Amino acid sequence: MLFIKVLVLSVLVALGGAGSASAKIKVLTSFTVFADMARNVAGEHADVVSITREGAEIHMFRPTPGDIKRGLGADVVLWNGLGLETWFERYLENLGDVPAFTLSDGIEPIAIAEGAYEGRANPHGWMSPGNAMIYIDNIVRALSETDPDNADAYAANGARYKDEITATFAPIRAQIEALPESRRWLVSSEAAFSYLAADFGLKEASIWAINADSQGSPQQVRRIIDLIRDNDIPVIFSESTVSPKPAEQVARETGIAYGGILYVDSLSTPDGPVPTYLDLLRVTSQTIVNGLTATQ
Repeated sequence: MLFIKVLVLSVLVALGGAGSASAKIKVLTSFTVFADMARNVAGEHADVVSITREGAEIHMFRPTPGDIKRGLGADVVLWNGLGLETWFERYLENLGDVPAFTLSDGIEPIAIAEGAYEGRANPHGWMSPGNAMIYIDNIVRALSETDPDNADAYAANGARYKDEITATFAPIRAQIEALPESRRWLVSSEAAFSYLAADFGLKEASIWAINADSQGSPQQVRRIIDLIRDNDIPVIFSESTVSPKPAEQVARETGIAYGGILYVDSLSTPDGPVPTYLDLLRVTSQTIVNGLTATQ
């Protein structure tokens, strides 16, 4: 009898210790970019988990049982919306009654110009330093409503994070503004950079509109080749989660430069080129500037 009492007491102590250790809320995000943003806002007050892994292609992602298990116990879920995560709502059904916040709420949508998704909102709203402020505010709101005791900390962390983003992109913006207007083109494989282009005053074109479309068809390649030649566009880029071959083909056929890889949908592993959201925006923006200025 004494042994049983000691055993029960030990279990209760262990549960109490686990309860105090798990006082942090669990924040679940649809992909790695939002996980990093949420960690910057949450600080020490939350554990943040991404459904998708580094390097994943998120448009047509198919969750595994392990992905579902990773989300169990979440207190709040953060996703983009705008038709990006076509798999997300079914995934959410497996988690029960968990509040989900749409982080793109409040941005001004840019319509997709062509392809199977013509007229729909381009979903890549986070790819703009200006829109980043809206995303951060939405994360602060989601975490504060979930965990009001730490709302002041979330607000302070969010403000610092926004200041860091603003300071990082001021010199990059100045470099773009120094370019002749005729050189301010952003041409890439996927039209994933519409918001970044609009923010920086660049004209955008792409081989295809969204990764869920056909990619690099002869008609798409011919159209972009004609556009490049008509506008004397100096460089083309590709996006990290797709093959660079269509963009490299366009570069060969037009004689322009291939400017390299731009990052959008996923962070890299910690030892890779874009382990954080700030790195993703900075590396992508600087790669664009380097490509445009190298061809002046």
